[in-house]
Formats: sequence, structure tokens, C-alpha cells
Amino acid sequence: MTRFALTLEFDGGPFMGLQRQAHGPSVQQAVEEAVQQVTGEAAVLHSAGRTDSGVHALAMRSHVEIAKEIAPGRLMEALNAVLRPQPVAVIACEAKPDDWHARFSCIGRSYLYRISNRRAPPTLDRGRAWHIPRRLDAEAMHRAAQALVGHHDFTTFRSAHCQAASPLKSLDRLDVRREGDWVLVEAAARSFLHHQVRSMVGTLALVGWGQWSESQVAESLAARDRTRLGLNAPAQGLFFVAATYPDEA
Repeated sequence: MTRFALTLEFDGGPFMGLQRQAHGPSVQQAVEEAVQQVTGEAAVLHSAGRTDSGVHALAMRSHVEIAKEIAPGRLMEALNAVLRPQPVAVIACEAKPDDWHARFSCIGRSYLYRISNRRAPPTLDRGRAWHIPRRLDAEAMHRAAQALVGHHDFTTFRSAHCQAASPLKSLDRLDVRREGDWVLVEAAARSFLHHQVRSMVGTLALVGWGQWSESQVAESLAARDRTRLGLNAPAQGLFFVAATYPDEA
């Protein structure tokens, strides 16, 4: 039995999320069915993160265990041949030791949120960005975001359906910058609560268009109350960027 680490790129638009769902297609289902078709084996896909419906990934780390003798490069090519035309691709594949786990060995995760900040709606990036036609003050958003960096109780920025045992998380980085008509938000931490990134971005957007003061973000965090959340940003602007592991740091 060989444990293969897969790096997945996918468009989350057509899926109900990464994990298998009873009510619709998932990335996990697509990859597991491809493995079954290629190897004749029923494998379970384990992943570094869990993404909601509409959330995308540039490099989601996952793994499957396969008994069949097959080279990593050959497995990657075969899976991609089967996955077409679904918007999922294996962009890297390698054999890993049995004690390596895509989720439990991961020591860091990073996300990117993209906001199209222009009057005209996005066309080429439709479904892959949040369109806000009113100009945002990205510098004010960045300043306000720094109140969220560090170890905090993120109850305010946690989904009511979050299954995490504790709302306490350590946010390593939350940066906001403007690149032309784009406002980009980058977040990094060991792990995140359900909807945490989207909730932080939505609240910062209120600062960006002047509806909230910068200090209100810190006050919202301190309230530890979901009803004090400013706004939950839509899923389509969120991308899982990378997972970090001790042997790859």
C-alpha cells in the first residue's frame, strides 16, 4: 500500500464543497471515483482543508492510499485523464511515508480572497471574485485587519454551524493590498474556523467603504458574539492557496 500526496487545483463553482455531500457533487467524490476507475480500488481522499460550496483551490494538499503498483507521474496523468472535463486537476503527485497525513501533518494553511473593485462587473473572473463597484480603502482595511492578528477567541467570525471544539485560534497574518482594480486579502494560520476568512473579509469590506470605523473591527472581535459580525463575504472570491508541512517548510 502506497500513500500518494496529491496537490489539487479546482474551481469550486460546480461543487457543494470539497468533502463528500449527500445533496450534491463534491471534489472528494470526483477524485475518489477517478481513483476507482484508474486502479479498481475504493480509496478515501483526505485533505488539508475543508472548502465550502463555491470556494476554489490553487494547491489543496490531499492523499490517498493505493495498493496497485503505479508511479506517481503515471497516477497523476491517469487521474487527470479521467477527471476531464470536470474543473479538477492533479498538479503534483508524490509518494509519502505512511505517517504523513494531508490533514494532521499540516502545520499551516493560507488563503487568498479576491475582490474586483471597479464599476464594471468581472467577465473573465466571473465566479472567481467578489464584485464591489464602490471603491474600497484598502489601506484602512489593512490597518483594521491587524487587530485580528494573534491568538483570539474568534466566536464573532465563526459560523453558527462550525464544529470546531474551541473558537480560540492564532491568526499569523492578515494582509490587505490593492493591485489596480483588485483588492486582495491574504490570511495565514495553522488552522481556521468555519467561515472565519469570509467573515473577516466581509467585515473589513465595511471598513473599506466607510460604513465601519477601523476600531469597530476590534470591538466586534472582543464582543465574541456572532450577531456583532459585520458581513460574511461570498464564497466565490475565496481560494485555498497552500498547505505547509514540516518536511517541506
